Amino acid sequence: MTAAPPQLERRDLDAARHTVDAVATAFSQKVVGQLHLRESLLVALLSGGHLLLESVPGLAKTTAARVVAESIHGGFRRIQCTPDLLPSDIVGTQIYESATNSFVTQLGPVHANIVLLDEINRSSAKTQSAMLEAMEERQTTIAGVEYAIPEPFLVIATQNPVDQEGTYPLSEAQTDRFMIKEVVGYPSADDEVEVITRMDAGLYDRAHRAAAVVDLDEVRHAQRVTAAVYMDRTLIQYASQLVEVTRFPDGLLPPAMARLIEYGASPRATIAFCRTARAVAVLSGRDHVVPDDIAAVAHRVLRHRLILGFEAATARVTPDAVIDAVLGAVRVP
Repeated sequence: MTAAPPQLERRDLDAARHTVDAVATAFSQKVVGQLHLRESLLVALLSGGHLLLESVPGLAKTTAARVVAESIHGGFRRIQCTPDLLPSDIVGTQIYESATNSFVTQLGPVHANIVLLDEINRSSAKTQSAMLEAMEERQTTIAGVEYAIPEPFLVIATQNPVDQEGTYPLSEAQTDRFMIKEVVGYPSADDEVEVITRMDAGLYDRAHRAAAVVDLDEVRHAQRVTAAVYMDRTLIQYASQLVEVTRFPDGLLPPAMARLIEYGASPRATIAFCRTARAVAVLSGRDHVVPDDIAAVAHRVLRHRLILGFEAATARVTPDAVIDAVLGAVRVP
């Protein structure tokens, strides 16, 4: 397979790289380690998708989201999800003003460039579904009137895998709306020491906000560049074949692994593969996608879209282990 003639002007690709490099540098100045989280945030931002984060508390998820928003000079809103949170608390509502004897629309916190839904699985199913229109249609509807959400728009939802009491697991349809899922691990001992050192120096005080290193127009330009990255048809077929294996694993995966899969990934997975692989190419400074770009995002694209049966839980087989088998079952073009 050979790359097609460049579809992009070199200066456009360089400008996009400058944007992501500036945001990555701002991230590293505020967040210690967490390189996978940084890459996932950049991939989601470039591809225009949404990000689901899973981790135990205290791993700088809120700080990471806020830093990205501040570095692009974008609006940031954090929504702490609780069982009594209402859909109107997210999308907005109408308020009666006695002075004018009329109703005034008050837009909710979802009308921002970067929205952090902290512990989304603590909100009720009705409230979780209130985000669907905003995430998919980039708009909300209040009293029959549609209100556009500003671009770029990135939803970052977190969920804690430890707590089960008082939680409402996300439905499969809801998780499918997230382009990628990142599992955030513990920092190393050296990274934790560096965190304490920075805290003692006051670097995490609210007075030390991350400087805006790019503006929203530059981010929107980087997104257009990402969408224009060339992806050969054979690579699109490769991504589609990976998804196909998750749906019909018999004869392609080892029998013991194939029977663990109850439901495979939806067509959104193939779309996510193509969009995120282009973002990885931009991060690497290329105007075309290579097979490694697809492999680099495979776990993030598929881990929340595979539905494994009870046998997988009893055998403690994780989605990532199944995805490893899927990658090995398809020939790399």
